[in-house]
Amino acid sequence: MASKSDAPLDDLMMAMDVVDTLRHEEGQVARELKADERDAAMVERLRRVYAAQGIDVPDHILKAGVEDLKRDRFVYSPPTAGFQRSLAMIYTSRSLWSKWLAGAVVALVIAVAAWYFLVTLPQQRSEADLLARLQALPTTYSELVERIDTLTENADVETEAQSIADDGNLALRDGNNEAAFKAEADLRQLAGQLQEVFEVRIISREGVPTGITRIPEANPDTENYYIVVEAIDPDGNALKRSIISEENSSAETVDKWGQRVSETIYNAVRRDKMEDGIVQKGVLGQKRRGELDIKWRSGVQDGAITSW
Repeated sequence: MASKSDAPLDDLMMAMDVVDTLRHEEGQVARELKADERDAAMVERLRRVYAAQGIDVPDHILKAGVEDLKRDRFVYSPPTAGFQRSLAMIYTSRSLWSKWLAGAVVALVIAVAAWYFLVTLPQQRSEADLLARLQALPTTYSELVERIDTLTENADVETEAQSIADDGNLALRDGNNEAAFKAEADLRQLAGQLQEVFEVRIISREGVPTGITRIPEANPDTENYYIVVEAIDPDGNALKRSIISEENSSAETVDKWGQRVSETIYNAVRRDKMEDGIVQKGVLGQKRRGELDIKWRSGVQDGAITSW
C-alpha cells in the first residue's frame, strides 16, 4: 500500500483544495448536524459542490480531505518559541543587526587602539625612560663630579660636589627618586656656574639710571647706595641672572639689577659719568671660570634690588 508521501501530485493538490473547501463549508455543516453525522455530511456536501463545478472527485479524496481537516493539515502553524526559533530569527534579520554589530566592532577597535597609543604606550615609554634614567644616575654623578674637578681647583667646591653625589647615591638605594634627581640637577647647576664667565658692568645709557639711593624703612636714619649693573658674557650678550632683592627677600630673574655699594664708590661713579656722560671705569666685578663667586671691586657690598 502506497504511503501518503507517494501519492500523485494531482491527488495531493486535489486534497488541498478539498480541505480549503471544507473550511468554508464546515461552519454551516457544524450548525446543521451533530458531531457523529458531520463527516458523512461533509463528504456528501463536497461531492455535490464539485459535481456542480463539473469536477469528479473520488470518494477516497473527499474522505482524506475530511481527515486532513481534522488534523489541520495544510494549515501553517508558526513555530513555537524556543532556542532554534530564536537562532532562526537572528539569522533571518542578519542584514539589519550585522551593520550595527560591524559598526560597534569598528568603534571598539578604534577606542582600544586610541587608548593604547594615546595612554598605555606613552605611559610605558615614560616608565621605561624613568627606569633608564635611574639606572644611569650613578654614572651621571661620577661624570659630573669629574667635570667639576676639571673646572675648579677649589677644594671646597670639589668636596661639595662629591657630597652631593654621595647624597644622590644614598637616595637611589632608599628608593627616593625625587632626591636622586635633585642631586643630579644640583651637580649640573654647580658645573654650569663654574663654567660661567662674565663681567658685571655699570649701565651708562639713556633711559636707565646709573645710580639709585634708598632709605630703608627699618632704619630711616641711613641711606643705601646702589649702582645699576648687568652681566655681559665674552660675546657681549647680556645674561639673565637670579637676583634676591633685599627689599622683599624674593628672587627674580632679571637682565639688570641694582648692586649695593659704599657711598665712596657711588660718588666716584657719579663723578665719572658727570665728566663726559660715560662711566670710564665701567667694570664693577668679574666672574671667572672655575669660580662660583663674583670678584667685586673694593667697596661693593652684599645686597641688591631688582626694581626702582
